[in-house]
Amino acid sequence: MQVLDDIDHGAKQGRRLFEGEMGLVLTGLLGFMLAALCGIWTLINGGEVAPGGDISKAFSFNAALGIFLLSTAAIMPLSALGERSRLWFRRGYIGLALYAYGAETIQNFCGVNPRFVENGSAFDQAVGNIFGFVAMLLIVFYLYVGVQFFRARAYRLRPEMAIGIRYAMIAVTVSFAAGIWISVSQSRFTGADGNIIWLHGLGFHALQAVPLVAWLVERTTANGRARRAIVHIAGISYLLGLAAIGWQTIDGSALLAWSPLPVAAGACFLVSLAAGASALRRVLREARTIGSKKRAVGV
Repeated sequence: MQVLDDIDHGAKQGRRLFEGEMGLVLTGLLGFMLAALCGIWTLINGGEVAPGGDISKAFSFNAALGIFLLSTAAIMPLSALGERSRLWFRRGYIGLALYAYGAETIQNFCGVNPRFVENGSAFDQAVGNIFGFVAMLLIVFYLYVGVQFFRARAYRLRPEMAIGIRYAMIAVTVSFAAGIWISVSQSRFTGADGNIIWLHGLGFHALQAVPLVAWLVERTTANGRARRAIVHIAGISYLLGLAAIGWQTIDGSALLAWSPLPVAAGACFLVSLAAGASALRRVLREARTIGSKKRAVGV
């Protein structure tokens, strides 16, 4: 964990990222390994496995869950949960994730879509039903952790990070809702051209995007109010972009259509990106200034 500690220079302000979460880190990396296996198989043999499996879907699922777990491992030390609560969450989430990895990968290799089982055996139906139950537990566990970041204890640890994670948790909740929508409708498509998967995926990516902006502003010498303002801009604009995508999806319209809502969503995400770019530019500028001063002293 020393490398991760070194990366997280803001640790002096509170708990370090990834601290004590090696189990979640390794489980996340397992997702990338399984995704690589599925990706190689798909490139060589194609994705479809009769009668209903698709290895390319296992590839995207494993990669997405891996990223999600790594992001969760990064922020868990900042949740202000007690060690016992973190232990129970960690063990439970690792167990649930391992089942999800196994069901998604093995069943697709066996020609069965574990999430939408059609004409499968009793065993396949049981795996699919348990998979649905596991997915709901993953949501419930995560919502419990998400609430912790809205408590004053989490804010006191590292204020900017807490604010960024709060916005991310709201977006993740939207993603969970979209996932339930997909499960209930038994399809990612809605209306004439709507695709729920965009809303589902982009909501989860807030877990990397907005806390990263907060992590950057922690490294600037700006006053606290200015740092928090940048995080608020990044978070609010990201949520507004997500809301525009959700509205477009509910209307059953294609996300890539040239219409007001997709354009508004793109503009909002660009504002969020610009907030992050501004924070990064300031970090780099201050680093160059410090480096110049050190060289001048050395001369």
